[in-house]
Amino acid sequence: MKVLNFGSINIDFVYSLDHFVQKGETISSDELNIFSGGKGLNQSIAMGRAGITTFHAGAIGPDGQFLLDLLDEAGIITETVKILSNTRTGNAIIQKDKSGDNCIILYDGANQQITKQQVDETISRFDEGDYIVLQNEINEMAYIIKKAHDCGMVIVLNPSPMNKKIFEMPLQYVDYFILNEIEAGQILECENTSALEGTTLAGMLVKKFPGAKIVLTLGSNGSVYADGKTVHKQGIYKTETVDTTAAGDTFTGYFIAGIIQGFTVEEAMDLAAKAAAIAVSKAGAAPSIPSLQTVQEKVF
Repeated sequence: MKVLNFGSINIDFVYSLDHFVQKGETISSDELNIFSGGKGLNQSIAMGRAGITTFHAGAIGPDGQFLLDLLDEAGIITETVKILSNTRTGNAIIQKDKSGDNCIILYDGANQQITKQQVDETISRFDEGDYIVLQNEINEMAYIIKKAHDCGMVIVLNPSPMNKKIFEMPLQYVDYFILNEIEAGQILECENTSALEGTTLAGMLVKKFPGAKIVLTLGSNGSVYADGKTVHKQGIYKTETVDTTAAGDTFTGYFIAGIIQGFTVEEAMDLAAKAAAIAVSKAGAAPSIPSLQTVQEKVF
């Protein structure tokens, strides 16, 4: 059984500033850090470090070679990543002030240059029962889901970022939704979901998508799994919080890795919760994602 992550690959430029730049102002940054980014890349690295043979498909520009090197180091197969000569890799310009707040400018770049031909060529390498993991940071999402369904793949969707494009996708083909409570309210087109219990919200998602399994992350309140027959609540593992950037992507990658390795839902949820707790205790996105050995040896 193979897993394909068809998703975004970004470069994050993080400028440390005294304050956010104002209209007409020119200021100097105290520091510039360049990181790997993109939900797709992060989730692939999580699955790779969890011990799953993972293929990544997507697109970068000539400036993104170091991102392929990072994926390669995590054991990810990158043969299905296109290197485009006429565009830059997707990137984010992030201003971070002294209080820790940030503001972000996104440039989609190569992430929005996926072609139907690339989708066809990629999906043809996979078989019925293989997994495909998706987020909403690349184009041709509806086509990818349809092709994966026609191939008989198990479709996992993290509908982030939530926008109107989500509702243009054939969501009835999705086998697993992995999302947070804000995204859940948006996909349900329901206001004031913040007052609802996690199990209630998960139940509403099951009702809307009866053929799907729901994994709902609830921040400090843990997570909930529901599929119409089973409901399982998972608590968090308490740790010092340094950087929450990769928490959700780590949880997603480790949960899917657990399921593919034959874990029960309860075991996969617990594994994912441990991995996410370790990730938030370290700085950075991809650098904070732990190896399976680290997760197994960690004592909370």
